[in-house]
Amino acid sequence: MLFNARMITAAQQNPMQRNGRFPEENSSPMTAEIEDDIYSMSRRSSSSPSLWTVLPQSGPAPCERYKHACCSYGGSVFVLGGRESHSLRDFWRYNVVRNEWTELDCSCEAAPEELQEHSMVAHQGVLYVFGGMIDSAYTIWKTPLWVFDIVKEQWVSWQDRNPPQNQVPVNRKGHSAVVFSSAMYIYGGYIDMRASSQEFWKLEFDTMLWSLLDCTQTEVGPGPRHSHSAMTHLDCMYLFGGLRGLREQRDLWRWNSTSHSWSCLNATSGPSKLVGHSTVVYRDSMLLFGGGESQHTPRSCLWRYSFTTQTWGKLAVLPGSNPPPHRIYHCCAGLGPSYQPAVTTTTSTTPTPSTTIRNRLDSKIRPFKNKCFPSSSETEGTIELETFSSSEKLLTEVEDYCNGLSGNDTQRFGNCLTFENQEAFSKQWSCENREEDGSGKPEESHESIAQNLPDLLLVLGGKPLVRHTVISVWQMTLADL
Repeated sequence: MLFNARMITAAQQNPMQRNGRFPEENSSPMTAEIEDDIYSMSRRSSSSPSLWTVLPQSGPAPCERYKHACCSYGGSVFVLGGRESHSLRDFWRYNVVRNEWTELDCSCEAAPEELQEHSMVAHQGVLYVFGGMIDSAYTIWKTPLWVFDIVKEQWVSWQDRNPPQNQVPVNRKGHSAVVFSSAMYIYGGYIDMRASSQEFWKLEFDTMLWSLLDCTQTEVGPGPRHSHSAMTHLDCMYLFGGLRGLREQRDLWRWNSTSHSWSCLNATSGPSKLVGHSTVVYRDSMLLFGGGESQHTPRSCLWRYSFTTQTWGKLAVLPGSNPPPHRIYHCCAGLGPSYQPAVTTTTSTTPTPSTTIRNRLDSKIRPFKNKCFPSSSETEGTIELETFSSSEKLLTEVEDYCNGLSGNDTQRFGNCLTFENQEAFSKQWSCENREEDGSGKPEESHESIAQNLPDLLLVLGGKPLVRHTVISVWQMTLADL
């Protein structure tokens, strides 16, 4: 399947530039043509240049916010709650292919109230939301867990099956939530007047039973922590930074889900002390973006940690690309095959069926094309798409082009990748599904859509924010093709 994306100037994409100023009326378009084949990417090094894009939002869309929660599932990104000038109670689905937002119901009894600094994870077509309630006497008696059925698009009332004598987690903010196999793991968070917590909770999705993991028997571990990040790779969880009491941290911890043991991964280099940042898995590494030592000092650095070499590398920005935004308390969502976590079972190193399916799909992947070309009328006609057999050849062309830019051209090259012809892609996808299943009816496959998207990192919202505007959406693509 071929799918085009246009690289256009930031001024053409959005009447507001990244610094909040309006562009000049006579800004010049690009004067070069580059073709990217996302699915011919070779394995990337830590020096991979990143290409940043601000995606303009039109039509109904959520307002700008921070301390919200988001997660991706299939070809969609879900955004819930957060804070603008007050706590928000709204729920949105972002269609990545069409660049469109749809507001989902969040007013029923089973839906959450206003939330901030909560968590949201996806597992087998269901979203699990935890924590983030405004502290009150009421929150002491309520388990802050909500469940949303993605297929039915409705909140589900779940029955607390925990015996009365069993402990359940209380409300908290700034914790982390990850998924291993068929369970959600919650670490830390800020609990009302008790400050940072080091509680480590497990929720079994099959039984909806909570259990508290004992992390107090050893002095080794991250300790009380909130406003940190956590993600998973294979059978381990990786936790970085955050606040321990009132002190910012820059340590990286690994928790092994098989041995239930913590280990600190010391590094001589890497990010500085950070809170309010985000991490996602990317192939055999972790990407870390944004955050700051305080909420008043947001940063725009993109780091990559290699699980293989256990080293950090700071990713450069492609020459001429938009600089990445300074963000703290934002959300990041990875899309495409490279952002799908590889997992193992807790009893063997054999990949799970989900990993096997992903590998099988990767071998039959359909090329997803990205096109960079001038937006003058002379080039608006038919575009010939070519498949590059050598990833090195394409990278050389990109570097040669960027190195040959003059100063003015570099400014005009403040551009980025954005989707073009989304409707055609959606229609073609539906037609191919009808042909493949022989039913004559469109078949929506979240897994198929996710596997055929390009590898993209989306950054949504965060501080600093401009009030009374729609949520900011940035897209990052690694350019070492």
